[in-house]
Amino acid sequence: MATTYETKTLEHLGIVASMCDELGIGELIDQVIPQDFEQRQVSTGQAVKAMILNGLGFANRRLYLTPHFFLNKPVERLLGEGIKPEHLTDDALGKTLDELHTFGVTELFTLIGQQAVTRLGLSPKVGHLDASSFHTDGKINSNEEPNEGVVHVTRGYSRDHRGDLNQVVLELICENRARLPILMRPLSGNQSDKTSFQEVVTRHVHHLQAAGVEVLVTDSSGYTRGTLQALENTQVAWVMSVPATLSDAKKLLEGLEANDFSPLSEGYDAVRVETNYAGIKQRWLVIRSQAGKERAKSSASRQLLKQSEKERKRFEKLCRQEFSCEADAKEALSRFERSSRVLKVLQQQVLEMRHYQQPGRPAKDAKPARLSYQVQGVLVASTTLLEERIERASRFILATSDTTGEILTDFEVLAAYKDQSNVERGFRFLKDPMFLASTLYLKKAERIMALLMVMTLCLLVYAALEHRIRNTLAQNEAVVPNQKGKPTATPTARWVFEMFLDVHVLFIFQERVQVLVMNLKDELKLLLDLLGPPYSEVYS
Repeated sequence: MATTYETKTLEHLGIVASMCDELGIGELIDQVIPQDFEQRQVSTGQAVKAMILNGLGFANRRLYLTPHFFLNKPVERLLGEGIKPEHLTDDALGKTLDELHTFGVTELFTLIGQQAVTRLGLSPKVGHLDASSFHTDGKINSNEEPNEGVVHVTRGYSRDHRGDLNQVVLELICENRARLPILMRPLSGNQSDKTSFQEVVTRHVHHLQAAGVEVLVTDSSGYTRGTLQALENTQVAWVMSVPATLSDAKKLLEGLEANDFSPLSEGYDAVRVETNYAGIKQRWLVIRSQAGKERAKSSASRQLLKQSEKERKRFEKLCRQEFSCEADAKEALSRFERSSRVLKVLQQQVLEMRHYQQPGRPAKDAKPARLSYQVQGVLVASTTLLEERIERASRFILATSDTTGEILTDFEVLAAYKDQSNVERGFRFLKDPMFLASTLYLKKAERIMALLMVMTLCLLVYAALEHRIRNTLAQNEAVVPNQKGKPTATPTARWVFEMFLDVHVLFIFQERVQVLVMNLKDELKLLLDLLGPPYSEVYS
């Protein structure tokens, strides 16, 4: 028998598949969704796992190209014995998405998220709530009323500045320990954060409590009477940014003197205020950020220069204007002063202008044909205005329902709010052009909802892997080389994926099949050994 050879690309997909198994994603899905193997060879859980591998393959493969993605991959090693690329047809994957929607994508993801938190040994105290939009290709149901339980794919406020496109909105809550998403909700493209945040509190707060979340953090979109009152009826505390447009907030931000602030942490000062809004007692922290002050210097200078140029041109036009009486001229000058925010007028004058019938120098006894009046003055800018603008721009207000500080100290309130960037990084990950679906191409709103869940599962697996790798390295006092070849105990999951880039599987077909894993460097072997047998066995 002639010896033949075949290579398959394994790369980082082995550790992705192992994390899916560690979290029990496919196992849980197959437990709650009935399987129909007369229609296909792969279970719903295996199909979802395949889509996660596709999404985290960073090959920019669309859903219908999944079979092509797996053509050069060791599919049985990744998905299970007997599974072949041709089993992962667009029909099988489409039916999987239908089944996910039928069960309920939010409900199913919540079960998976809670199981993931438990299996990773996390005890999250803080959850971060935010939403972002994803534009879609085509109209789908944009011109019709959607069925109950189906999102409306339509135009709305676009976080991607693509207001010309139809979109859907994805709402996430991520825990603070490993940045794992623990709750997701697909929403209609025109859904407002102010109403959706209230709904998620009303409908899903028990899921947060089941995951161990004690504090919910949002940006100023959540600071509405409806959301605050909904949270008041729960055991979950909250931290939110207060909109600067509120009259009480505006008065507080502008009324405090610089010496009213006390140090809170490095680069931050604060003033603590007890207040009441929407009938709810709250602790407000007026924060002054040194970094914010530095950022404001250039922007405030540009804004003042632009505004002063507008006011200068307006004053020059006013000086050329003729008035029929002195009172009108004075009133026009007074209106300019009231509307001017940057420049002030010194050495004000109202000049009487005499107009004669004949051109040239008038005779001594000539009487003017008419009189007009013009204003004059010298424009000056306030020397303190720039400093006031910079000081104001460096301030913001954080509010919390924890008035006593038993749950969060002032410092922890600020730290919790700064961690809101965790969920924002999650959205940036999902919108990566190399990801599964930076633009949604499916033609059914129900499948788009299910795909948003699969995308969020990719984020869950990615964040779980990064946490697991970093935690394992720290526990064993081990390191891996970073991009510059220097040791690090906190690599990103994306960099670890890069480290596995050249790993292939060689199949040698003789009387019996031999399998060799190629290009597995020593640092990768060490990492796999530390992660444990389920990970190392995939690469053996």
